[in-house]
Amino acid sequence: MRRALVLSSEAARHWFRASLPQRRAAFADLPASRTVDWRLTRDDVRGVATTYFATLAAVFAFIV
Repeated sequence: MRRALVLSSEAARHWFRASLPQRRAAFADLPASRTVDWRLTRDDVRGVATTYFATLAAVFAFIV
């Protein structure tokens, strides 16, 4: 018996994917022109530096 690689019927979808809501309905309440603010603040830099130096100190403590 030969089976087609591509299923042309929408009824043949997976049961879990069929139970999920449609993608368009999930994002319908978002405004179309939304700007994203990706500014780097002083707290972000301070957090990265603190994490970096804490990890560096921990690795150095394990080596020594």
